[in-house]
Amino acid sequence: MSQQGPFWLPTGNSGTDFPDASLALTEPDGLLAAGGDLSPQRLLNAYRNGIFPWYSDGQPILWWSPDPRMVLYTDRPKISRSLRKVLRQQRFELSYDRAFEQVIRACAEPRREEAGTWITEAMKQAYTDLYRLGYAHSVECWQNDALVGGLYGVSIGRVFFGESMFSRVTDASKVAFVTLARQLVQWHFALVDCQVYSPHLASLGACNIPRAEFLHLLDALCRQAPADEAWQTAGEFDTRNG
Repeated sequence: MSQQGPFWLPTGNSGTDFPDASLALTEPDGLLAAGGDLSPQRLLNAYRNGIFPWYSDGQPILWWSPDPRMVLYTDRPKISRSLRKVLRQQRFELSYDRAFEQVIRACAEPRREEAGTWITEAMKQAYTDLYRLGYAHSVECWQNDALVGGLYGVSIGRVFFGESMFSRVTDASKVAFVTLARQLVQWHFALVDCQVYSPHLASLGACNIPRAEFLHLLDALCRQAPADEAWQTAGEFDTRNG
């Protein structure tokens, strides 16, 4: 009988492999391992294997692979009538990779109903390093030259692994999310990993699938190349045709 997690990971780039995600605990759902580090090599290996870090200050790094997994198929965003109206009105200017560090800092701000944040200083630094290496990306939502919403995540092959989003103005994060989904279709991306269920993401078309199915998709999609122009230069999205 195979041992089940959580497993302890050594620190250092010489050991970036993970136990099989199927060995994650069911309670708490998806906890697979603890320890290790947030090096680019380890983070990229984690995402390719359906694993992501999520922990608070004072804890060791915790690695998760929940079952089921929430995903958005890029060609299936759900756009409500009211959101279509917002898109047609072009209330926001959308860009990508223009203000990555501002976006991750905004995502790290405590939510109104929460006392702290899981985006620690170490996490901010780790994903900023991935951004500088060309793997992490941001979507920014602007209004009157002010950053009012956005999201960030990691891009590998034809999968975008969403990490966090924020909104300071009604509908800003929704507009960023669905506009990104449209852009990803043009870049030949097939999937957005949304990690765990939330009503907000479900309202935008994300759905739960079994972890085994998710891992099967990753095995194929992370090996495939997106369009040549994907993420090549910071630019603006076309938010028309809502």
